[in-house]
Amino acid sequence: MKLSLLLTIVATTAIATAKDLAVLGGTVYTMAGAPITDGVVLVRDGKIAAVGKQGTVPIPDNAEQLTAAVVMPGIIDARTTVGLSGILNSPHDQEQLETSSPMQPELRAIDAYNGRDPLVKWLREFGITTVNTGHAPGALISGQTMILKTNTEEITADSVIRPYAMLAGSLGADAMGDGGPGTRAKAVAMLRADLLKAQDYVKKLEEGKADTEKKPDRDLRKEAFAAVLQKKVPLAITVHRHQDIAAALRLAEEFDFNLILDGASEAHLMLDTIKAAGVSVLVHPTMQRAGGEAENMTMTMARQLHDAGIPFAFQSGYESYVPKVHVVLFEAAMAATYGLPKEDALAGITVNAAKLLGISERAGSLEAGKDADLALYDGDPLEFTSHCVGVVIDGNIVSREKR
Repeated sequence: MKLSLLLTIVATTAIATAKDLAVLGGTVYTMAGAPITDGVVLVRDGKIAAVGKQGTVPIPDNAEQLTAAVVMPGIIDARTTVGLSGILNSPHDQEQLETSSPMQPELRAIDAYNGRDPLVKWLREFGITTVNTGHAPGALISGQTMILKTNTEEITADSVIRPYAMLAGSLGADAMGDGGPGTRAKAVAMLRADLLKAQDYVKKLEEGKADTEKKPDRDLRKEAFAAVLQKKVPLAITVHRHQDIAAALRLAEEFDFNLILDGASEAHLMLDTIKAAGVSVLVHPTMQRAGGEAENMTMTMARQLHDAGIPFAFQSGYESYVPKVHVVLFEAAMAATYGLPKEDALAGITVNAAKLLGISERAGSLEAGKDADLALYDGDPLEFTSHCVGVVIDGNIVSREKR
């Protein structure tokens, strides 16, 4: 064997071995089975290589080791505006809502995201490794969301998990801003009209595959809606009142798209209807004020959805005046306080959130082959007195802060 080739093999092996990381936990919540007491997660080349009890998973001699009382999958925030809404809560770092028109489905989160905003780092240090972020409630159609890791600073189409993850809209008072519809019926009619146009656009796209002369010109607005009708992305509609939930369900049935109910403060009034429709719910943040459209919200929402068998995940949501306290880990903790079983609360920010977002092949549980995203705590993650003491994203230690 040539010396140069031998040196290349040796160097490559050394690099791979140097990336080995062993994360040891007094309790390891894999979210793919029962918690493991005295467990270990072996990480190699950014992926999880093995998970098991300490002593059953061989740890390379030169592997770096992290130890914590509790180890769990990196937390997933299923709906936020971080990176578009900044930590200063000032006009210059608030990019989450464009008010020049009530419907702007063509707006892309990827074009506005600031991965270097301190709020991103703040959330990451609590163990939040993946976010579905983008345009906020407050318009009939406010724009698109995207899914990415919280260690992503340079934004390109390749650096995010899903550049277009959801189309975000609102019904009810949030949809009736300046220049928007004045009534609920008008809001739904406007949305229906654009969905009908998108249906025709999709039909022409199909016809254009066989006859290029029939292919329509590009239309960014129609393209965004077409992705919903083609079930490439769901339409996430922020609703609170029961009549707005019913309207959203009717639209989903009429146009056969995947609907996600966002907020849904009065979902507890129509659990059977929601379950029959087969839709998922992004539970309203507990920090949300129980007033206005959300006056009938309940802290037991997650438990009621769980008991009814309705899929759900937690979100930090958006309220401009308190950006730093919106940490999705706290949402899960509050849900557990109000009756949701502990492991189901953890599932709502890990495996179930990954399923709802369609990224469970990569994230949400500690299993061999998945992305090595982990959160480490010095106690029960759902206890207020516990701290996040380490965060790993794609196999890299991105935080050792005690938060």
